[in-house]
Amino acid sequence: MADMRRCIGSATFGIEPHDAPTADFPTQPSQKDGLGRMCKTHWNEYTTALRKAALARKAAEAAPLTAPESEPAVVAPKGSRGRKAKGAEEAEPELIRTRAPRGRAKADPVAEAEPVVEFEREPVAG
Repeated sequence: MADMRRCIGSATFGIEPHDAPTADFPTQPSQKDGLGRMCKTHWNEYTTALRKAALARKAAEAAPLTAPESEPAVVAPKGSRGRKAKGAEEAEPELIRTRAPRGRAKADPVAEAEPVVEFEREPVAG
């Protein structure tokens, strides 16, 4: 019978631990025996679930907790193929700045230019 190893699974994402052949485990040089803790199949499921959980967490943080009651959300009616319906009112979209712009503010180069001062070099004694 082939060597068996225990796949630890993940209780968080509903992956049950089980025994699997050693050949099913990826190499992991940092481990004492050089093999990973999960079989390849469950490792792929685990990393996919981690990525989806991180995306859901970021989306939940970015979404406003409560919508303002004074201004209900306005959704423009859509026609076929995702285009605006004929006669739909043009709503001015509200700009949302999520972070400060990158780079330095552009200044007037003429106003901030320093005068150029030229010096004569003294000969180096040698």
